[in-house]
Amino acid sequence: MKEQTMKEKMLRGSAWMTAGSIISRILGALYIIPWYSWFGSDKLQANALYTKGYTVYSIFLMIAISGIPSAVAKQVAHYNSKNEYGVSKRLFKTSLMALFILGAVCTLVFWLIAPFISQGDPRMVSIYRSLALALLVIPAMSLLRGYFQGFQDMAPSALSQLIEQFLRIIYMLLATYITIKVMGLPFEVGVWQSTFAAFIGAVGGTLLLVGYYLKHKKRLDELVSQSNDQLEITNKTLLKEVLYQALPFIFIACAMSMFNLVDQFTFPVIMQQAGAYSMTQINALYALFAGNANKLIMIVVALSTAMATTAIPLLSEAVARRDSALMKKQLLESLELLFFVMLPAVFGMAAVSRPLYLVFYGYEATGIFVLAISAYVALAMGLFNVLGSLLQGIYENKQAIKYTTLGLGVKLVLQYPLTLWLGVFGPLLATGIAMSWASYLMLRFLYLKYNLPTGQLQVNVNKMFIVALLMFGVTLLFVSGYYMVFPGNSRLSALVGLSLAAGIGGYLYLLACFKLGLLQRILGIKVTSKLQKIFRWK
Repeated sequence: MKEQTMKEKMLRGSAWMTAGSIISRILGALYIIPWYSWFGSDKLQANALYTKGYTVYSIFLMIAISGIPSAVAKQVAHYNSKNEYGVSKRLFKTSLMALFILGAVCTLVFWLIAPFISQGDPRMVSIYRSLALALLVIPAMSLLRGYFQGFQDMAPSALSQLIEQFLRIIYMLLATYITIKVMGLPFEVGVWQSTFAAFIGAVGGTLLLVGYYLKHKKRLDELVSQSNDQLEITNKTLLKEVLYQALPFIFIACAMSMFNLVDQFTFPVIMQQAGAYSMTQINALYALFAGNANKLIMIVVALSTAMATTAIPLLSEAVARRDSALMKKQLLESLELLFFVMLPAVFGMAAVSRPLYLVFYGYEATGIFVLAISAYVALAMGLFNVLGSLLQGIYENKQAIKYTTLGLGVKLVLQYPLTLWLGVFGPLLATGIAMSWASYLMLRFLYLKYNLPTGQLQVNVNKMFIVALLMFGVTLLFVSGYYMVFPGNSRLSALVGLSLAAGIGGYLYLLACFKLGLLQRILGIKVTSKLQKIFRWK
């Protein structure tokens, strides 16, 4: 019963976090359709500036908050499992004060160093400084998310993500339209307003979480009053615990951004050596893979992030109970769920790359091909993300840092030769190889140290892979046939083709998994029965 309850918690939490992450990412991709078109001939240059700003900003964001939700969730789950809710509450209050100070420091540092990291482009200074303001608010929002996640309550995090993204996009589109289309100002002003929208969204997401906390404060206080109160831990010790657990999360999250940062600072230099490219051409190529394609594949990567966020407090709870069998089961189920979701998402995105790119960006032959390659890289990114989080969930922080560092080293070694040889595709391949290597090392460590019984996992993943390949072939054939019957590159036609292809591919994958018994094993009888009724399967 305990194991089943843990699995139900993971599925329910993953459902909330996946819904929040995916809808948020989809909103973050949909806005690009009007936003991109309003910049007219400057659209690639605007997207390049926007992407460069967010790449550097993400590093500061990771330092300020990335490890906190997972670390707080991990420690809150740990103390809650021991009925020490009072300790959890003190941990929350102590961390809140520390995060406020850290956010203020990051804001100040980012503001001051903006001219020195602008790579000689004065336009980047105002963009960096507009993003710096969000760092004042986001740490508090991050901490509240982590606190609720420690109670295995993923709904507040998911809803706050949606509110944050919705308000950010509304402000972004309104400000861009007014500055570019109404006032006719330079496109750099529109980009500046678009990046400032991060602050607006953060305020909205934080207010929602504060409201949720106040609404449930009575229930939380009751849990505190019923605590064992047997642990004597100072606030200083609690803060040290959170920081100790947060640092590896911060490092790995920063590493994800560091891969992008390597591209931002090396791609222009290498491309200038590769041929007679102007800076305008290089910025346009950079926007294709780091901006356009990356924005879409992050929808897929968000699936892995949602699963990792859910698995961490559950693993921490199993470790606190010293239940090694449950811990192993949780590790295997997390990996199984990852492949179940990621394989069809990756192969599906590659198959529909043409209509998908057309819907968001219009026709661009190189961009379509870049998106297809990026889709495969997303699988390596998702696996890297989840395995790093699983290692930290079972307190193997040093190993997570070690293998992440090795992955970054591979990226740096491969970046120059592959970019020189393959141009715009080089950075993608370098990232894919580096993250795959790091993931292999992490998986090998888990297998050897914890003697994971991976036999059934391998059988099921092989089945998923075959089904996903079958789905890929059918979907690709449909897309090819669709464009033979309806040639052209209109956005409306692409949307119709995309919807049909995604529906056919998704249905085929679910049906095949149902026939093979994979749905019942991974999603459970309840969810499978509901799907069976909806689709009338026998």
